[in-house]
Amino acid sequence: MAPSFSAVVETPFGAIGIRTQENKLGELVYLPSDFRAQPASDAVAERAADQLLRYLDDPDFRFDLPLAMVGTPFQRRVWQAISSIPRGQVLTYGEVARRVHSAPRAVGQACGANWFPLVIPCHRVTASGGLGGFSNHEDQRGFHVGVKRWLLAHENVAGYR
Repeated sequence: MAPSFSAVVETPFGAIGIRTQENKLGELVYLPSDFRAQPASDAVAERAADQLLRYLDDPDFRFDLPLAMVGTPFQRRVWQAISSIPRGQVLTYGEVARRVHSAPRAVGQACGANWFPLVIPCHRVTASGGLGGFSNHEDQRGFHVGVKRWLLAHENVAGYR
């Protein structure tokens, strides 16, 4: 059975599935290219799809979506720190860890648990010696790390253009 989404947006790197709940964005999911666009089933999904397309056209676009309250207090602290990283810049897991008074591994786990990728730009967090994983995937040639590379290039991060 195929996953149920409130909308699916096709992207240059695959697709993004949108799930909504109780008039809020519940989750964004990176999907491979065999997923086709699916029209929005509600107003929040339509708003999210529109904003995702605007970001894909303009990496400086700022998301303004009602987000479901998810994650632990620690994860939300990490996500808030990640949200402050400007477009075109990255921080390492260690740098984010110092900002939230934690450890790099815990920051990496919070990044992987991000329910709202792009809105909370966890792709802007890298390893000290390279790209690092993405979305709880470490395979440097896999789909998810490919998405991270595309997003960093889209945002004109040095070394990924």
